[in-house]
Amino acid sequence: MNSRILIVDDDSAIRESMRDFLENSLYTVVSASSGEEALDYLAKNTIDVVITDIMMPGINGLELTDTIKKTYDDIDVMVMTGYSSDHSYEEAISKGASEFVFKPIRFEELLLRLKRLLNERQLTVERYQMLEKLKKLAITDGLTKLFNSRHFYNQLDLEVERCNRYNHSFSLLLFDIDNFKEYNDTYGHLAGDKVLIRLGQIIRTCLRNMDSAYRYGGEEFTILLPETNLNEAGIVGERIRSKVESEKFVSNAGESVTITISVGVTGYRLGEAVSELVQRADQAMYASKEKGRNLVTYIVAKSDGKNKKKDN
Repeated sequence: MNSRILIVDDDSAIRESMRDFLENSLYTVVSASSGEEALDYLAKNTIDVVITDIMMPGINGLELTDTIKKTYDDIDVMVMTGYSSDHSYEEAISKGASEFVFKPIRFEELLLRLKRLLNERQLTVERYQMLEKLKKLAITDGLTKLFNSRHFYNQLDLEVERCNRYNHSFSLLLFDIDNFKEYNDTYGHLAGDKVLIRLGQIIRTCLRNMDSAYRYGGEEFTILLPETNLNEAGIVGERIRSKVESEKFVSNAGESVTITISVGVTGYRLGEAVSELVQRADQAMYASKEKGRNLVTYIVAKSDGKNKKKDN
């Protein structure tokens, strides 16, 4: 990685000698003669490490360090000072400095400290990336790449809370693949997995950025549709149903097979329990199956607790 270094010192001889040495060590190096100039440069350019003297006119090195750490999360600062300086290591660290070196600078020591700082920086980046990957894996279904059912209930609780607070409409879709067991028995589970993978892709193409889709379990899927009324949700359900039906799935034997889904649609009623909402969506989905499958069925939540079915 070609790290970018900014040297800040009001002594031009020190700036140039350090720059030549670090460039020969294969770093990309720029320099500034003051804290003000350094901040102007940082506002427009990307830098990995700032190496700054403490004693400078105007903004001194500790003030510069403090400003950098409050403004930029991804820049490390190495502070330089003379042995006779009144400023201490603890003071520099308290301002956010990652390293502290004394003048006159010994270039070999500077290089070792810089390498260590950059290595720690890279390890921090890799650790963060790993944590983000683990977080994503914890909420993602490995096969379909949709969210998993555990994340569904977390998000559903948040969405319900938002609806009750702001009185927004909110709808839920629940659907599963018709006769999927027979498909697996006929063509094998690998072929079934291909159907699930493709279905996940189809679902994603039918949603807005604010919507979220989940593999609810086995061949069942669910979709959260914020700020969406029942009729709008039904349009989404019909769009997915139609796309799935028009897709030609090829079995391991090369046979073209049509897959269909049965969809249940319902909307959230302010103040109701989450379990009631999910149960109503489940009832709507099974109503689609009972009426012959490959259908979208709405169940309207009534304020008196009595639900009304509506076929699409």
